[in-house]
Amino acid sequence: MLAEFIRLIPGYDVAATFGDGREGLTRSLEIKPDIVILDVGLPSLNGIEVLKQLTTSLPSVKVLVFSGRGSPGNIRELLGAGAQAYVDKMDGFSEFKKALEIIAAGGTFIGPKMATAMRTLIRNPEAARATHPLSNREKQILQLVAEGFSTREIAAKLGLSVRTVDNHRTNIMRKLNLHNVAALTRYAIQHELVSVLV
Repeated sequence: MLAEFIRLIPGYDVAATFGDGREGLTRSLEIKPDIVILDVGLPSLNGIEVLKQLTTSLPSVKVLVFSGRGSPGNIRELLGAGAQAYVDKMDGFSEFKKALEIIAAGGTFIGPKMATAMRTLIRNPEAARATHPLSNREKQILQLVAEGFSTREIAAKLGLSVRTVDNHRTNIMRKLNLHNVAALTRYAIQHELVSVLV
């Protein structure tokens, strides 16, 4: 639906669409688009990790985050990783179009949700910091565990050995003091590393 909306705006072409973070990152690095529209809640590799890797590899790319996951902690990470705009899905297409036009012209868009989160960050930066002690790789593995992948499948997806993934899982459980997949999944949902499909 979003791609169809963009196609109706003069001056924009949709190069490709993806529903999987890892595939989207890989293909974006090949296509090298001018603008990437990104959701935070993506399977396989969440949007924050996609953004970090994308802006490192393609520093000139402009990124508009269109998501429903605008916690101050997420917005802090998104801004730190190089997003030029954040539009909450509840803000609608008019805000989205405005943000798209502003970042295409080289600007930065601060929508209502981002403005509120930024006020929180300014008033109380400690409260907005990510509350989990996991490394980026551990967050990535936790996301895949919560999505139901086995250790062997995670190892294959990430190009790691099964033993390395096992070590990461052990470290995640130790750091979080959680000792089963159900508890890890709850944690991943609470910290917006995975989406709950309803």
